[in-house]
Amino acid sequence: MAVTESVTEETFGGARAAHEGILRRQSARESRARTYARALPIVPVRARGLTIEGADGRRYLDCLSGAGTLALGHNHPVVLEAIRKVLDSGAPLSVLDLATPVKDAFVTELFRTLPPGLADRARVQFCGPAGTDAVEAALKLVRTATGRTGVLAFTGAYHGMTAGALAASGGAGDVRVARLPYPQDYRCPFGVGGPRGAELAARWTESLLDDPKSGVPLPAGMILEPVQGEGGVHPAPDDWLRRMRRLTADRSIPLIADEIQTGVGRTGAFWAVEHSGITPDVMVLSKAIGGSLPLAVVVYRDDLDLWAPGAHAGTFRGNQLAMAAGAATLAHVRENALADRARVLGTRMLTRLRGLQDEFACVGEVRGRGLMIGVEMVDPETERSPGQGKPTGSADATGSRDGRPAGPVGDATGERDGDAGPGPHPAAPGLAAAVQRACLERGLIVELGGRHAGVVRLLPPLTITDEQADAVLDRLADAVAAVARDPSGRHGARTDQKRVRKD
Repeated sequence: MAVTESVTEETFGGARAAHEGILRRQSARESRARTYARALPIVPVRARGLTIEGADGRRYLDCLSGAGTLALGHNHPVVLEAIRKVLDSGAPLSVLDLATPVKDAFVTELFRTLPPGLADRARVQFCGPAGTDAVEAALKLVRTATGRTGVLAFTGAYHGMTAGALAASGGAGDVRVARLPYPQDYRCPFGVGGPRGAELAARWTESLLDDPKSGVPLPAGMILEPVQGEGGVHPAPDDWLRRMRRLTADRSIPLIADEIQTGVGRTGAFWAVEHSGITPDVMVLSKAIGGSLPLAVVVYRDDLDLWAPGAHAGTFRGNQLAMAAGAATLAHVRENALADRARVLGTRMLTRLRGLQDEFACVGEVRGRGLMIGVEMVDPETERSPGQGKPTGSADATGSRDGRPAGPVGDATGERDGDAGPGPHPAAPGLAAAVQRACLERGLIVELGGRHAGVVRLLPPLTITDEQADAVLDRLADAVAAVARDPSGRHGARTDQKRVRKD
């Protein structure tokens, strides 16, 4: 027995040393721009489904999923089979924009999933391997098609890290894009939230477009996310999205839907725009469409296809392994109704997580759609901001509260309890980071997002089981409780933990 224990300790010690050595070398060699590696000091060596195993032997439940890339989780059998089939066939792996059977199968499957009204007259442009390049292509496309240059985008947006995509994102410094209010309930820019807040946001947009003295000429396009992910997990109200579709269609402004993270079943519909029933003119797609491998495309209405040959290109736009993996992923999600599964399981997870909102003063709001979930951490010791009352209940993207239907955008059914009352507490990025660390100690990987990195985000694969979802929620709840009890202390896993409740 002693020999076994000695060998086990020696093996673990060696694995731990290898783990730490790799992290040290990464820190010494890689750019200061690295992000996830700072908050998640792990060294993945094996992965399957929801589970990652690190070089130190620890296992984690992965609710980051490659920032939403892994719709089927890590190394799903249908994805691996599709990749092996291409490798074993002797087919070329990179073909620029030449036609291949693999590419033909991918486009056929992709078009099969597109929203009605777009699939029948769609064109597709393969871009560089990242979603940000597809955003650049979409902006270039609508500027070419309309002959106009301006773009409408929204506060809180995130569209990528290249120049044009950054200009349309919420954190832009050199503003060349007209910025519009994106409706949100908890921190409504108009201090009212609900359908009334969404109505005011829509009116602002309409006024900006129709006022000849607004300083905003008719733009080349409007780009929006059906759910803002990096912005803090804010689902756009369905009525508001329909309003944006009418506003743009009536003024011949192409509407670009950024479905890079929301697509392929993530929000409970195959494409998030389907919740509202709208058909955008352009869709920007990446992440899950490559089945875990780099792939990005723009899908758009055929009458916008006015650019010249070579107007947009990219050396790696012919990635055959990504197309094969992507086609397999799209088909598996469609054939197994995984979008419906995401909707049902996401609703259950949100319901349970809202118990944390009721229980802990540091949990400001729980929100999301499908398996795109956010928990906003706030500082309950700091005075609330003025001028925004408390919502009468938690609202989802349909505008309903606690199961009660709300009227269309423009009515007052979403009014708050005391509109002149105090607003939400300030965001607490320190608490969110503490929850992320506490989750990691408990074997759970989560992401942070939001305006001040104060939102704990869950992006589990669509294949997560009920039992795994319960384990994720248990670990997250335990981490939140530990941070609520001792915000500045260590938050190792405990089984005898008492929860600090709201007064």
